[in-house]
Amino acid sequence: MAKRCGAEEKMIVRYRITVKGIVQGVGFRPFVYKAARLHGLKGVVSNTTGGVTIEAEGQQGAVRAFLAYLKENKPPLSRVSACEWEVLEPCGYSSFAILPSREGVRKEALIPPDVALCPDCAREVLDPQDRHYGYPFTNCTNCGPRFTIVRGVPYDRAKTSMARFPMCPECAGEYHNPGNRRFHAQPVACPACGPQVELVDRQGRKVEGNWLELSWRFLQDGKILAVKGLGGFHLVCDARNREALKTLRRRKGREAKPLAVMCRLETANKYCFVGPEEEKLLTSPQAPIVILTKRPSCSLPEELGPRMKTLGIMLPYTPLHLMLLNGPLEILVMTSGNCNGLPLAKDNGSALEELKDIADYFLWHNREIINRCDDSVAAVIDGGVQIWRRSRGYVPAPLMVPVSSKPVVLGMGGDMKNTFCLLKGNLAFISQHIGELGSREGEEHFFSSLENLKNLIGSEPEVIGYDLHPGYRSSRLAAEIPAKARFAVQHHHAHMISCLADNGVEEKVIGVILDGTGYGTDGRLWGFEILTGDYADFTREYHLAYVPLPGGEQAVRYPWRTAVAYLMKYLSSKGESIVERLFQGRGEELQVVKHLILTEFNSPLSSSCGRLFDAVSALLGLCYHNSYEGQAAIELGEMILDPGEGKKLAPYPFSIEGKVIHPGGVIAGVVADLERGVAREIIATRFHNTVLAMVREAVRAVAKRTHIKTVALSGGVWQNRYLFSLAKEILPGEGYHLLVHRHVPANDGGLSLGQAMIACRRWQQCA
Repeated sequence: MAKRCGAEEKMIVRYRITVKGIVQGVGFRPFVYKAARLHGLKGVVSNTTGGVTIEAEGQQGAVRAFLAYLKENKPPLSRVSACEWEVLEPCGYSSFAILPSREGVRKEALIPPDVALCPDCAREVLDPQDRHYGYPFTNCTNCGPRFTIVRGVPYDRAKTSMARFPMCPECAGEYHNPGNRRFHAQPVACPACGPQVELVDRQGRKVEGNWLELSWRFLQDGKILAVKGLGGFHLVCDARNREALKTLRRRKGREAKPLAVMCRLETANKYCFVGPEEEKLLTSPQAPIVILTKRPSCSLPEELGPRMKTLGIMLPYTPLHLMLLNGPLEILVMTSGNCNGLPLAKDNGSALEELKDIADYFLWHNREIINRCDDSVAAVIDGGVQIWRRSRGYVPAPLMVPVSSKPVVLGMGGDMKNTFCLLKGNLAFISQHIGELGSREGEEHFFSSLENLKNLIGSEPEVIGYDLHPGYRSSRLAAEIPAKARFAVQHHHAHMISCLADNGVEEKVIGVILDGTGYGTDGRLWGFEILTGDYADFTREYHLAYVPLPGGEQAVRYPWRTAVAYLMKYLSSKGESIVERLFQGRGEELQVVKHLILTEFNSPLSSSCGRLFDAVSALLGLCYHNSYEGQAAIELGEMILDPGEGKKLAPYPFSIEGKVIHPGGVIAGVVADLERGVAREIIATRFHNTVLAMVREAVRAVAKRTHIKTVALSGGVWQNRYLFSLAKEILPGEGYHLLVHRHVPANDGGLSLGQAMIACRRWQQCA
């Protein structure tokens, strides 16, 4: 028997192996080539539209060992979703070779995201003895552009914007050398054959001289540069220059929204607290903007983020960024290169036109950006990573979800923080950050990005899920896309299901959805919702009491208006006298607001958690005007006491009657504390404790009635660090299984995933 088994192991066989997932552009073929030679096998490997196809011929034992090796030792940037094989008759291969890519009928290969500069390339860029010294497009198999330069699959240079740059002999030698880390790295280039940088003025005229030294000089002089990166342009200035920051804010019309910065790791540690998890995230291949807490000694100008205790920092993730920070400037503002409300500029000509009134100079290059892609934003809370904006570094990697969708389903997303989602089989392809859809340019960005992603996955959507709000632009756009069926999805149901899909869960849960605005099934504006439900349907169990929003969108823009509504509703005549005292400077506008509330004219009813935050923020005198989305709530969150002290503060009183949570006691308590001269930090912290107390009591009542013990948290309010941490600490302690977002944002950036999942389930029920 032993002899028979030994003979079987030595029998010559040929396996055809298909590996699917993110296996192109990550060094998978070189890895396979080396593994095959290590195991003494012969055959071929090639990229196809289905993934990577391998034919491995040799002794059966060696082929099986080779298969096990592939599973256990994948390249670090790869993600294998499936590995299938069949046994064929041997054909007598004489060696093992990498073949040119082959086209196929089905597109199942996955394009990898862009990858941050690796340490090896960084060393070469800064090494005067290396031929890549000072070259801003240096890359290898382990780093560089992927998604932003690709036109189609299989992922080969001919299908990228690098096709116009023929490799020089030295680059070609590295590309074809199995022992080189640039072996089959599609964007490989050097100063002799690759893209080039150019510095121009506002008229597009080249500025003669060393572009790097000139850029340093201009930045030191307080100038603003528009710098073309991987996925679009950044607006750049010296982060330590207060006057430059004021100029940037004035020109861009960005009154108070925090500005992201870029610096080296040691500089990040100098100004902010960087824990082990934050450092891991900063230095990861994704290299997102990471929200860090400032040190008390931080000397950076307040203009970077007025009234903020945090700072968004990213490390240099391209050679160009590394070079800009390898000189006299230790920290640079690196904010999105766009006019407010418009998409990120990505082409040289359009950037010059759109940004000429903001930037003094343009540092651009001649490599085309195919797929526009903003920087991602993330935070570490209680040791876990929370994605606040999922884009560069993460897209287009799919999320595996607990469905098997035969029709391809499109989730349209919302009008703010828009993303769309293409659901194919059990993979959800969530787009890069699209942003606002309130302009023609925003719509064009949506449709061009959709066309590109459809091309990459080789599928057209047949079913569409879109927001229930009849006034949403994304909902109107859904009608323009051909489909077999369309399903209107309630906003907060989509949030809840996005969290379930993010966790790979399919069960009935209690959803605690706290956000700014979502159109409800009763035609009112929801936003503090305790739901039960699953992928098919939901029930609204509890909600915050409705208050009128005088002037509708004007109340969202000006939180003091919402504060007036709360005071008049819950404190009656005393509330009116407080209104006159707090907001007397508003003059005639205040009288108009009061009239709107009393007559119920142009004052839609809202149960929004975000609007409650707005009202308290305005009562504390923190924010009367939201110059960016969520400003009042964010600034209220910045007032929190040290969490250790904050948890000791009792919540304000509130009541639950029927299905309605009444915050009258909260408003009365806040006003009473203000009149007693209680510190705003204490009031803000008590308010946060109250919000969680409302959630606890409502969840407890639902769980008692339904026996459901799984709770899903979703909605933009859960990006509040203190509130999120408190919920993670308290709810599991009361016996609930807590689901939180892990891979997609809790805010509207994750909405499209929930829409796609719900539309898929409804289609399946109808079929």
